[in-house]
Amino acid sequence: MAGPTTARRGEKKSLSGPPSAAPPGGPRLRWVPLRVPSRRSLIIITVVAVLLGAFGAWALYASNWLRLERVKATGTKVLTPHEVTAAAHAPMNAPLVSVDTDALARRLRARLPRIKTVDVERSWPHTIGLKVIEREPELVMRAGGKFTEVDSEGVRFATVGTAPKGVPLLEMAASDSPSLHRFGIDRLRRAAVEVTQDLPTAVRKDVRKVRVRSYDAITLELTRGRSVAWGSREEGAEKAKVLTALLKAAHAGRHFDVSVPSAPAVSGS
Repeated sequence: MAGPTTARRGEKKSLSGPPSAAPPGGPRLRWVPLRVPSRRSLIIITVVAVLLGAFGAWALYASNWLRLERVKATGTKVLTPHEVTAAAHAPMNAPLVSVDTDALARRLRARLPRIKTVDVERSWPHTIGLKVIEREPELVMRAGGKFTEVDSEGVRFATVGTAPKGVPLLEMAASDSPSLHRFGIDRLRRAAVEVTQDLPTAVRKDVRKVRVRSYDAITLELTRGRSVAWGSREEGAEKAKVLTALLKAAHAGRHFDVSVPSAPAVSGS
C-alpha cells in the first residue's frame, strides 16, 4: 500500500518566485526587476536635455530660421491691407517669438479707429497675420463739408467726404436741453443709434434723418415727407412693432407718433 510519499511521487514544488496568476495553459508572467539608471546615464540624460534646450532657445531667438519676414492683413473692407500692415509697424527681421502681439493690436486700434477688433497671430516660421473687423456706420453726422461716421456703439470713428449710401443722417439738436447736461452728448448719440437698431429692416431703409432734441424727444424723418415722433429710447421694440403696423395701415399718413406705444397716433392723412 503506497503511503503519502508514494502518492506525491513525480510532483515538483516551486521553491522560488511568486505563484503564477496566469490561467492553466496561458502564458506565465515573468517578474522583471526594475533597474535604476546609473549615475553615468543620468549625467548623459541631463547633458542632452540642456543641449536640446539651448538649441531650442538659439533657434527661436538667435538663428535666422524663425524671424519675421512677412505681415499679412485680412478682413478689410474700406481699409486696404497695405494701410493695416503699415500702421501695425511690426518689427521686421525680429525673432518671431519675441513679437509683442498685444502691442501690435493696440497700435492698430489707436492709429486706425475704423478697426473695431484685430486678432494678431503668429504663423510659423516667418509670418504675422492680422485678422481685422472694421466698424460699420450706423449713422453719419455732418461735419462742415464732410461726414463723420458713427458705429453701432455710438463711436465716431472716421470722417469721409461722401456720406455712405443708405446710412441716415444724425442731427444733434440738444444744445439747450437739460438732457445734454444730465446724460452727455455720447449717451444721447448712443440713444439715437439704439433707435435705428430697433427698427425692422423694411422701415430702417426708409429713414433719412434721426434728430435728437433731448433724451425724451427723438424723431425720425422718413422718405416721402413722413416723420415719426419716437420719444425716448425706452420700449424700442414695442415702438418699432407699432410703427410698422401704422405704416402698413395708414398709407396716406404723414406724421406718426409712437412715443407712447399703447396710444399711437397718425395725422396728415
